[in-house]
Amino acid sequence: MNKILLAVLLAFAVPALAQHQVPPGADPNQFKPLPERKDVVSWKLLSQVELVKQKDRYVPQFAKDVSALDQKEVKVQGFMMPLQVGDKQSHFVLTAMPQSCSFCLPGGPESMVEVKSKTPVKYTFEPVVLTGKLAILKDDPTGVFYRLTDAVPTK
Repeated sequence: MNKILLAVLLAFAVPALAQHQVPPGADPNQFKPLPERKDVVSWKLLSQVELVKQKDRYVPQFAKDVSALDQKEVKVQGFMMPLQVGDKQSHFVLTAMPQSCSFCLPGGPESMVEVKSKTPVKYTFEPVVLTGKLAILKDDPTGVFYRLTDAVPTK
């Protein structure tokens, strides 16, 4: 019985592991986390959130240091994930890791920031750095944890 259970678990685990492999022919360095910068809010900090059950649903509970960033002007870096068609984007998602597949999210809500920029930003596969007002979202119906508004590209 234990061997059957192990076989079933492995059957489900192998496809999941395959999703986190570098696509054939791609540069493995392209899929590494961005180096930490002292002048930018780190993804490690933004990941300090856990889901807590409240009544019939789960809500995010943010670490004290994360909550302190609410409504503050911050600098974030990441990879653009477009939400619109076109080479310039004014509403997009910034992610901690680059996309490896057009239909796959590169992480959970703690590794993404919804961005609404002041002016459209040219789409690129390279990491971008943006400055804007960060909102910590405790009850967003879309499941987003972070939103950056009035964002502008910076260095």
